[in-house]
Amino acid sequence: MLFNSYEFLFLFLPLTLLGFYAVGARSQRGAFNWLIAASLFFYMWWRPFNVLLIAPSILVNYLVASALQRLAADEARRRAARWLLIGGLAFNVAFLGYFKYRNFFLGTVNDVLGTHLLLTQLILPLGISFITFQKIAFLIDVHAGRVARFSLRDYCLFVLFFPQLIAGPIVHFREMMPQFQATPCRFHAADAAVGMTLLAFGLFKKAVLADGIAPFVSTLYQQAAAGTRLSWLPAWLAALGFTLQIYFDFSGYSEMALGLARLFGIRLPANFYSPLKAASIIDYWLRWHMTLTRFLTAYIYNPLALTLTRRRMAAGRAGLTGRSTTPAAFFSLLVFPTVLTMMVSGLWHGAGYLFVLWGLVHGVYLSINHAWRLLAARWWPDRERYRRYMRGPGFVLTFLAVVVAMVLFRAPSLEVAGTVYAGMLGRHGLTLPASLFAHLGPLVGLVHRLGIGPDALWNLSTLTQALAWTLGLLGIALLGPNTLEMLAGHEPALGIALPPSGAAGRRLLWQPSLGWALCTALAVAVAVAEIAGPSEFLYWQF
Repeated sequence: MLFNSYEFLFLFLPLTLLGFYAVGARSQRGAFNWLIAASLFFYMWWRPFNVLLIAPSILVNYLVASALQRLAADEARRRAARWLLIGGLAFNVAFLGYFKYRNFFLGTVNDVLGTHLLLTQLILPLGISFITFQKIAFLIDVHAGRVARFSLRDYCLFVLFFPQLIAGPIVHFREMMPQFQATPCRFHAADAAVGMTLLAFGLFKKAVLADGIAPFVSTLYQQAAAGTRLSWLPAWLAALGFTLQIYFDFSGYSEMALGLARLFGIRLPANFYSPLKAASIIDYWLRWHMTLTRFLTAYIYNPLALTLTRRRMAAGRAGLTGRSTTPAAFFSLLVFPTVLTMMVSGLWHGAGYLFVLWGLVHGVYLSINHAWRLLAARWWPDRERYRRYMRGPGFVLTFLAVVVAMVLFRAPSLEVAGTVYAGMLGRHGLTLPASLFAHLGPLVGLVHRLGIGPDALWNLSTLTQALAWTLGLLGIALLGPNTLEMLAGHEPALGIALPPSGAAGRRLLWQPSLGWALCTALAVAVAVAEIAGPSEFLYWQF
């Protein structure tokens, strides 16, 4: 059941809310039981068998976490707790690996060794990547003593809460359960207003903006897959168009998740905050899929970097020492953990070589960014002046780097990605729709002399529409305040505060007024009119 579907918007969500408020008026526990049952129904809607897969996994993790809590409290049994934690982590990795990576592993063995191992089609349980990371984080937090107590009901509510069940954000038990325990489980006008606004704006971004540009993007990649050599303009439209499609797709989903949770009185952490405005690739990853970055940093990068640092210092070698960091220390303590972490990120997004390559590319990006920061600190001691002058060039470089890497994220094969890259570099020439040449008159000769030829695959109307969608979405993404900035006065997500006086976001601050109500209603009406066609949240497949 997709958030942008009639059955969700007009049946599941109203009934779930009404039941939650009605039962909550008598019992908070009853309201939580209702919410767990509704979340299970939401999860099993697409494929009921999913519940038979996810329920045992939840039970196993709960039992492991309960045992961890008992063992971790006893200093004499800390070693046993550590081995139990390793076993729990191995169970989750194996569970994810079997369903998501089994065929990728067998296919790799076939490619490398020339074997013919049988690849069977497995139906991937929805949201398995997000749920698995969330369960892993919970086990680690229990072992570390960051979770004081929990019941089976608490754990099920934490894992199954449907707004974040399928595609995140990846949340922590300690930031969610205090909110559930404090919620009155009653209708609250302010929460309803903020929640409906977030839901409406997110639905509009997904159903109108992301789905609006999707046909042009799909056509271009289909042409490349069919062997068409994309020229310069179509190749860049393919790369930039997909970047904007997934931008508004994930931005829309993230805001819908925030809005749905807020209707129940819960604030989820921010997961998306205008990443295309970033002036560095480090800043980009602090804005794009923010909770995934938080998870990877806390549970993969930091432990790995800390272990390597301890070993290096135990051997009498210098660690990371700011401006005086040696190249050897930089590569072993920063580049290696960064690249490895980002490759895990790529593999987490999808079981395929291109996803791993995409992660590797971003790991290299981040390493170069960190190296530049160390060098810039030596060359430009005036940091404020440096930031002022580098803001523009940093934004351009970051934007181009993200767009180029997104081709790997979208292309179905390395050959298709190569075709798009060749076109972006001008290897396939520069073309314009053949129908346009009929209107150029005496300018045709000049156009030919400039190396511009006719393209029968594009007509003028399609090209104009594709350009209009691309430039329009680019303007929205780069020039306007984002939804969280506009709603910052009402804490739309955990950690989002009111922007400082004079910031761009203050000019469009949301208020519970008639004007904003009409804007919200218009966004919903337009979005609902558009959701009848084929649509899918891109991040649901990850």
